[in-house]
Amino acid sequence: MVAGIFVGALLQALMPNGSDFVIPLYLFDFSVRGFFVDGVFEVIGQIFVASLRMLVVPLVFVSLICGTCSLKDTSKLGRIGGKAIGLYLMTTAIAISFAMSLALFVSPGEGVNMATETTFASKEAPTLTQVLINMFPSNPFASFAQGNMLQVIVFALLFGIAIALSGEAGERVAKIFTDMNEVIMRLVGILMNLAPYGVFCLLAGLFTDLSLSTFENLLKYFLVVFFALLVHGLVTYPVILKAITGLNPLVFLKKMRNTIAFAFSTSSSNATIPVTLETATKKMGVKNSIASFTVPLGATINMDGTAIMQGVATVFIAQVFNVDLSITDFLMVILTATLASIGTAGVPGVGLIMLAMVLEQVGLPVEGIGLIIGVDRLLDMTRTAVNVTGDSMVTIIVGKTEGEFDREIYQDDKAGSRIEEIDFHHLKEQ
Repeated sequence: MVAGIFVGALLQALMPNGSDFVIPLYLFDFSVRGFFVDGVFEVIGQIFVASLRMLVVPLVFVSLICGTCSLKDTSKLGRIGGKAIGLYLMTTAIAISFAMSLALFVSPGEGVNMATETTFASKEAPTLTQVLINMFPSNPFASFAQGNMLQVIVFALLFGIAIALSGEAGERVAKIFTDMNEVIMRLVGILMNLAPYGVFCLLAGLFTDLSLSTFENLLKYFLVVFFALLVHGLVTYPVILKAITGLNPLVFLKKMRNTIAFAFSTSSSNATIPVTLETATKKMGVKNSIASFTVPLGATINMDGTAIMQGVATVFIAQVFNVDLSITDFLMVILTATLASIGTAGVPGVGLIMLAMVLEQVGLPVEGIGLIIGVDRLLDMTRTAVNVTGDSMVTIIVGKTEGEFDREIYQDDKAGSRIEEIDFHHLKEQ
């Protein structure tokens, strides 16, 4: 990111106001703008953006099916599953609504006009009733081809539930999708390894024609996301826990310290599952019959931190590109991001791919991701810590309301003290 900004600023100094810098060589004149800005930077940057778009449909479809397949126990598909899923989706909707409201109040992208007359014209938004009707595909293959993510999500949910209820045949199909998910996660890893080159070219191209004053807006974006994450993790979760269970939320936050630290270091909800399970059962007093279901489910569908980032980033990018979003657009973002959180895998970097989906859903330029991707790693670590905190909070609520909870363990400061001695490095490798 720093190298891209430096190169872009240098080229801007050489070529102010969109001019070109031509170097006369022996046989021809070498155009700096033509070769770098309109050539190398444009090609590599746009390939990276296209790669983000390429992964959206298969990633959401396969990972969402894998998540719903985990509900194959019909008894858990009922009351317990309904409570857990309802709470996870409720907190996600609260998270993105608060994040977007905060972003609209602070306006982190205001004053940076990167709009073009032809590329990023806002489209007329459909009515909310039409959005709800259009969520259900008449032809799922057409939905895949067109990238209609709401329809893909609904079809994947229905298909995953059908697999879970199909007995042995469903188990065989589920294994295929589990293997496909591993392959797609490897593909995501490959793309994330190539991300620095894509980011360099995107930012070098952007800052060739962009003022360095944009740094002020990027800092505003970072602080808005970070503040929203802190409020959601330290205020929203404790308030919900206290309101539903009556338990002391300070005890909850104190016992979550190690789990939060591990999640922050790995940026992966999936990698933190063993630690979250140990904390929920040994420190919080939730029975394993509940925690073994709600914690892995939460790692799959509870992405409050990612939803916060998507909400703020959507407002930020809309303001940067001077695109006015309607009330329907905002409702579309809330609905899409909430449902998409179910299909967001708990691994580093996937939130950016989900953001590409949300941006396309409301007609915003995916290229805007290049502005925020440089600061996303630290935010990714923070939002993972928020996600696992939400997993544990929902696990306690479900356990408490189902009578599968030991209050004495929860109130015992020394309960689960052996967790303090876990070799986190070895656990991370496993």
